[in-house]
Amino acid sequence: MELDKMDENDWKYHGEGNKSLVVSHLQHCQVLRLLKFPSEDSAHTRQTAEQAFRHILNIVDYSKYVMKPLLGEKYVHSGEVVKLPLDFVRQLSLKVQQERPELRCDKVMDTFSGCGLCLPNLTQLPLHHLRDHRPPICVEIKLANGKWKRLSRYCPLDLFSGSKQRMYVALKNLLEEPQNNLKIFKGGELIFSCKDDAKQQPELNDLIQHLRPYFPHSNGLYNGHQPGKAVLNEFIQVICSALLSGGDSNRSGEPRKVHLSESRPLCEASPFPRDLLRNGNHGLPKDSVLAKILQVQMLDNLDIEGIYPLYKRVEQYLEEFPKERNRLQIDGPYNESFMDTVKNCPTEDDGSVEYAVGKVHQYRVAMTAKDCSIMITFAPCEEDEEHQLNLEKPRFTYSISILDLDPKPYEGIPHQYKLDTKIVNYYLRSTQAPPPSSLYKERQECTLLFHAV
Repeated sequence: MELDKMDENDWKYHGEGNKSLVVSHLQHCQVLRLLKFPSEDSAHTRQTAEQAFRHILNIVDYSKYVMKPLLGEKYVHSGEVVKLPLDFVRQLSLKVQQERPELRCDKVMDTFSGCGLCLPNLTQLPLHHLRDHRPPICVEIKLANGKWKRLSRYCPLDLFSGSKQRMYVALKNLLEEPQNNLKIFKGGELIFSCKDDAKQQPELNDLIQHLRPYFPHSNGLYNGHQPGKAVLNEFIQVICSALLSGGDSNRSGEPRKVHLSESRPLCEASPFPRDLLRNGNHGLPKDSVLAKILQVQMLDNLDIEGIYPLYKRVEQYLEEFPKERNRLQIDGPYNESFMDTVKNCPTEDDGSVEYAVGKVHQYRVAMTAKDCSIMITFAPCEEDEEHQLNLEKPRFTYSISILDLDPKPYEGIPHQYKLDTKIVNYYLRSTQAPPPSSLYKERQECTLLFHAV
């Protein structure tokens, strides 16, 4: 990237989240991630510019020294911090503003610091893989539920079960109700998603038309399915195969498995029979992307109810010894020392602040893994190419990546505790029988029945 020759017309709006906006290059396989700020805080100072640089550097270091060793070198792309010309950033902000969803415009792009994060465009595949005229398809799955406008039948427990039947149903439910959990790109262009301000779900028939050229033998009746259903069926099978793929085998040649904990709760809303839920965790191949993510999620074995008292212990200690904040790496730096604290936290609580900090750091890392996204990019390929999905026909070359791996703020733990308490209380209220006074709430009149005592 030639920073002195940056032209806003070479970039286009790609998407955005709560804290950053992403633009992609029209020619090269690159994206720029830029920070956002609330509109009322748009008048920044030089100190804020320095904080922006530190913030992005923390994201890179956390990805490089913490998440990459835990999730695997081949799945994580850390990127690099770049200092962009301010005039380019300001012109770029004006260019993409009209393409931004109205719901996201409560925040503005950072045009003061010039700091950005340069990353590979994961919706594309390297050119040497593309011998076919059909552009790559990319599926982005956001693991966290987030805020949903409509009820969804998607269940993460099904996706992580290792059972192809349950995984198929989870992905089918995502396609039927994607909301903020599913996006599909074709040649880098978004073709299927639920926009932030959309009240209607996207049209599956439009997606099927995009996918037909990739599954040509599904255009007639296939396994008893109608053509459209056959295309979606094969598309889901490709995603399942990619999520379960992994090259780690033991001496017997059978893929090693990672199983969900036996104490893991069952989903009460699951459409599957209870015996399938109890015995249907077939295990995930040890080197698969889902197994890697699950292992990091399981670093949190206390949940927020157990972490919050430890957070209070750390806070009390810092009130007495505020200078210890740097030694305990509460705000970073995210380096090998931080990683050692995460990996070597004692299993038993000895009452020390070191134990509390270790468990808090483990919780934060686990929360990152629970909120991450998976990118699966595939394209038709020749028989002699590597990294093929093991399907009868057609053949695809593919890549899998994990993104959205920002560190979760230490200061966010009280908010998570309050949110969890609110959810639990709402659940308890909604599952209890309504009090007698509410039984006739909607009626203007009622009949009283008197019984002999």
